[in-house]
Amino acid sequence: MRWQGGRTGGGGVEDRRGLGGGAIAGGGIGVGVLALIGYFFFGIDPSTTTQLASQLGGVGASEQQGQVGTPEDQAGRFVDVIGGNINDVWAQKLNGYTPPKVVIYTQGTPTGCGMGQSAMGPFYCPTDRTVYLDLGFWQEMETKLGASGADFARAYVIAHEFGHHVQTLTGTSDQVRRAQQRARGQGEANQYSVALELQADCYAGVWAKNAAAVSNGQVALEPGDIEEGMKTAQAIGDDTLQRRAGGRVSPESFTHGSSAQRVEWLQRGYQSGDPAACDTFSGA
Repeated sequence: MRWQGGRTGGGGVEDRRGLGGGAIAGGGIGVGVLALIGYFFFGIDPSTTTQLASQLGGVGASEQQGQVGTPEDQAGRFVDVIGGNINDVWAQKLNGYTPPKVVIYTQGTPTGCGMGQSAMGPFYCPTDRTVYLDLGFWQEMETKLGASGADFARAYVIAHEFGHHVQTLTGTSDQVRRAQQRARGQGEANQYSVALELQADCYAGVWAKNAAAVSNGQVALEPGDIEEGMKTAQAIGDDTLQRRAGGRVSPESFTHGSSAQRVEWLQRGYQSGDPAACDTFSGA
């Protein structure tokens, strides 16, 4: 993926790395991976997960303020360039679009939804309209979940979280929560969660299709990139994670969609480049 010449300063990044933090009680890679699988598998709302993490230990609830601007290291700069490019795409696609904040941190950090922990993976908090990223997550995905290590695969994950911000701005997230409250059971409620997640995947594809156009080609996919993104989408499908966890595949418990569904909607967004093609709710 081409990104090194992309515009900096547009990602809204606040860098909290090095400000302290702690792992979930018990610590270690094993616990982190289990929590990561739990996040994708069970679809726990970030506000619930972060509150639980704060009870288990780690950073206190006090405010943290990191350095705002473009980080100097390559990993941080990548987040800034990709985030800025995603914002530029959505500024054209959605009237009244306002960018989210992006916080990069290590181990743990306070959020508007409670205590954020790295083991949760990237997440979006609608309360403070912020995307939270512990960049160590990339290694977890690659070594433990079999995801791609390519730049676009990482950018896809970021774009997915920005997709949840778009859903907050359009009111889709609130509509889903109300529908889940009216659901006749957990299985039906899960269907709405799957539709929400697949739409965020589709929105990531929409961004990828339009990335080059809004950056004069400075941020752009190269041959093989979309395949690397699909490899990651497949690795974090509910069915794949359930098999990895040693359990049976239980479609009624899916909260993020199967591997095939995640690949399909990422492709659909990329092929169309149009958010209108991302109606994942018609069958929910």
